[in-house]
Amino acid sequence: MFRLASLWLALMAAGIASADEVHVAVAANFTGPMKEIATAFERESGHKVLTTIGATGKFYAQIKNGAPFQVLLAADDETPARLEREGNAAPGSRFTYAIGKLVLWSPQAGLVDQRGDVLGGGKFTHLAIANPKLAPYGAAAMQTLEKLGLHERLAPTLVQGDSIAQAHQFVVSGAAPLGFVAMSQIKGGGKPETGSAWVVPQEMYAPIKQDALLLAAGKDQPAAIAFLRYLRGAPARAVIRAYGYGL
Repeated sequence: MFRLASLWLALMAAGIASADEVHVAVAANFTGPMKEIATAFERESGHKVLTTIGATGKFYAQIKNGAPFQVLLAADDETPARLEREGNAAPGSRFTYAIGKLVLWSPQAGLVDQRGDVLGGGKFTHLAIANPKLAPYGAAAMQTLEKLGLHERLAPTLVQGDSIAQAHQFVVSGAAPLGFVAMSQIKGGGKPETGSAWVVPQEMYAPIKQDALLLAAGKDQPAAIAFLRYLRGAPARAVIRAYGYGL
């Protein structure tokens, strides 16, 4: 196993651990906790964090085309594993930093019930989801609808965003009265409890294991290695838990 801590110590010993930048590609669902973690990491390390937010599927294509990301915080575990197999990352650097949770949410109080029965009997014209081909949370939403036997019935109502962030924005803006979003988008970061929500039971979709990966562009970069080390520490894990993720 690639040992981030050992690499960090080696770089320190070499005297090249001066302040630097790390460019991190971040899955859209992790936007909130990433802001808090990056701020704390910068304050503690002196390094600068540059973040790009987006859909994991798009990040894969960008990395394969030479995008200069040094670290990937994906919304799944398949994409990082694939990049590692294909030689686009430091071998053995992959680890799960969070377990995502899917929620059916509406800003309207009382619209979404505690069992999600609104999906089968509610009157709504649009249901927002992330693109299941690009975003793992979108795939989880589709799995949930199939499990409920509602996929074909609700297909005409689906409004797809490129990422879970866009799906969430569809609901916030009123373009869709409800939608499948990430728990982190409605919890944590001082967000007030608003609207109504159904936390989708885990057995209705494949676990959303979100993996981190040290990409090829960051394998010799002190800031990238230090950031991943910080991500595994207690302060970062406390933030991740506060946003409703499993660990």
